[in-house]
Amino acid sequence: MYNIRWSIRFKTDGVNYSLQTVESIDIECSVDNLTDTAIITLPEAYMNQVFNIANEVKRGSEVIIKAGYDDDLKTEFVGYVQEVVTKDSSLKIVCEDALFLFRKGVKNVELKPTSVPKIAQLLIDQIDPSFTLVCDYDISYEKFVIHQATAYDVLKKIAEETKANIYFNTEKKQLHIHPPYVEKSGAVIYSMQHNVENNALEYKKAIDRKVEVTVEKTNLSGKIESYTTGTTGGEKVTLKVGSVGSIDLKKIADAELIRRSADMYDGTIDTWAIPFVQPTYTATIKDEDYPEKDGKYYIVSVTTSINEAGFKRTVKPGIKLSVAP
Repeated sequence: MYNIRWSIRFKTDGVNYSLQTVESIDIECSVDNLTDTAIITLPEAYMNQVFNIANEVKRGSEVIIKAGYDDDLKTEFVGYVQEVVTKDSSLKIVCEDALFLFRKGVKNVELKPTSVPKIAQLLIDQIDPSFTLVCDYDISYEKFVIHQATAYDVLKKIAEETKANIYFNTEKKQLHIHPPYVEKSGAVIYSMQHNVENNALEYKKAIDRKVEVTVEKTNLSGKIESYTTGTTGGEKVTLKVGSVGSIDLKKIADAELIRRSADMYDGTIDTWAIPFVQPTYTATIKDEDYPEKDGKYYIVSVTTSINEAGFKRTVKPGIKLSVAP
């Protein structure tokens, strides 16, 4: 029988502190969100002693959460304490990944011309030069203006306009920027009949999902430029972006078309701590009842919950990358 184990360590002003008891741990990770989050819930009192962690755990404290079965613990979350909240007879420690550091203001500047990698590196240089940029999405901008904004605001704007997957690997101090569903960091195998506890997936075929995507931009002369791709007569999707480079309209349109019209699963599956999985993993999903759905899918998000009821992961697959061997 497996025994659930966990380790939660904080560092505040160079001093380490470990939690001895928790009520629950909830972690949400997704390539569709700029930030991964963790909420650590503590009972308001333990062994008739009221928790008083204000000196050990405060806003900005570093946090590392590890969990697993017996002595096989995996790093589930690395980040910073955003706030400590007292609510409903419990204490909640709300944590955020390295995006927490990037919620600071950056200098006003007009960049003309520039690109996504150059803008991202500019943010890193101002916020924390120890971070490394990992970017293979070289979208160009004719002009990009930063005015009274935080680094978070800038990253959010880039994500909205270019449809890039933007996320942090806090443990390695990396800022990742990639086209959708390109970055692959690991692999996992799921069988609907063996290691899936609950299946809430709906299979959607590309042939049944006709989409026409148009991306529009306003160039420096004030004229509208556009690029359209997809199936004429399908669902019409129009994206309005900033002054990105003209040749990059196609990259953005193609990325959005893949997101909306590829063969894919919609919904989630519930699994356990084993196998370990994170967003950007490739999941081989097999179903003995519906072998035509077997394939390799891109993992978009993982929600991990640890409490008295057990250790559960809710996994959301995305597009179908290939047919399973």
